[in-house]
This record gives sequence, structure tokens and C-alpha cells, in this order.
Amino acid sequence: MNPQTPVVLWDLDGTILDPAGAITEGLADALWTCGFSVPDNLDRFVGPPIGESLRHFTEVPEDQIPQVISVYRAGYLTEGLQRTRVYPGIEKELDRLRALGARQVVATQKPERIAVEVVQRFGLSEYFDTVSGAADDLARPTTGRVSLHDKPEIIGEALDRLGLSTPDAERTVMIGDRSYDAEGAHAHGLDCIGAGWGFGQPGELDDLCVAVVGAPAGLAAWTDRYNDSAEGQSDHG
Repeated sequence: MNPQTPVVLWDLDGTILDPAGAITEGLADALWTCGFSVPDNLDRFVGPPIGESLRHFTEVPEDQIPQVISVYRAGYLTEGLQRTRVYPGIEKELDRLRALGARQVVATQKPERIAVEVVQRFGLSEYFDTVSGAADDLARPTTGRVSLHDKPEIIGEALDRLGLSTPDAERTVMIGDRSYDAEGAHAHGLDCIGAGWGFGQPGELDDLCVAVVGAPAGLAAWTDRYNDSAEGQSDHG
């Protein structure tokens, strides 16, 4: 039996994209606009679903969370994306993995409809077989699709779309900057490579990832371990 084609699952914010304040400043503006105080360390909000972060790190009442999210998202799509950029070196690794035959997907806790729009806006759609994200916090679940608010289910959805209900752990790896990414990967028996350039808190990834890489240029040495076709190609640039 031939080994499974290598699969690389990518987180989005803090891994592929540098929000450059689009998330943190956008949330601060939304909270202020809606009349709420702004908590310290907004970097904690990059990664998990916005609604869950508002519940855990602010005093916004449950019935007003949708309003804050709505204000935040409006600003993110009109202004926040202008500050966002692709991390230097990411497209080179996406290109390299594609040339080696790896299948690549996005698995993000950003709402899927927004994640798809963002990936398209930055011209990255060509690299990915699918973009799997959370259900929209402001919309009711659609028929046949439950609300995907945690990383294990989002990763599972991505794998299902690839026809990989049982992925080959030796050929499949997650890349992400937060503990949610690693825990989501572990739920499917998969390794995670830590994106040390992202928004993980000090030490957050150390015991959860097979490696924490300091810059995108260092990914190749680790992603190649999940891809036999990379053997003998030592020049990663």
C-alpha cells in the first residue's frame, strides 16, 4: 500500500497572516464603541473564537457579545485587513510544499466565510485544497453542519473534506501558533509544529509541539519529516 500523500494543516492568524494590530486594535475599538472597558494583553484574543475570548477576558454580558462581534467584524473587513500582511517566508514554504506534492489546508477558528474571503484577498487560494473554519457566531447552524467552535472539530472537518477520516500521523502535521492548534492536532493523533513568530504566550507551545520554529524559513527542516518525497532535497533556502 502506498503511503498517504503528505498533508499540512495551517492555522491562519499568527501563522500565515500577521494581523499587525487588525485583531487587537479592532477589538479594543469595538469594546470602546460599545461602552466596555478594554482588558490588558489583547494578544490572548488572537487564535480562539472571539466570542469565547470575550466571555473569558471581558465583562461583556452574554446578550451584548453579538453586538461587539458585529462592530469588530465590520471594522476588520473594512480597515483591519489593510494592516494585515502575509508573514515573510510563508509563501516560499507554501510554494515548496506544493512542489513536493503535499496537500495543504487552512484550519482556523476564524469564521469560515471570513477566512475564505481573507485567503482569497491575499491571493493564497491556489495553495489550499480547502479552508475549514468556525461557524459564524452570529448565524444559526445550517442543516448538516454543527457549530464548529473548537479546533479538534475544525481540523476534523478539514480532514473529512480531504477524505481522510483516519489520517496517517506520519504524513500529516499541523502548523500553528497557539495551544489550541496543538491540542486540536493531538485530538486526531497528529503532531503540531509551533509557529514561534505568532501570538503564543511564553512557554505556551513548548510541551505541546514537536518543535517551536522561530521563523517561517525554519519550517522546511520539520515539514520534510512528514514527506518522503523531500528526501535528498537539503537546500531549503
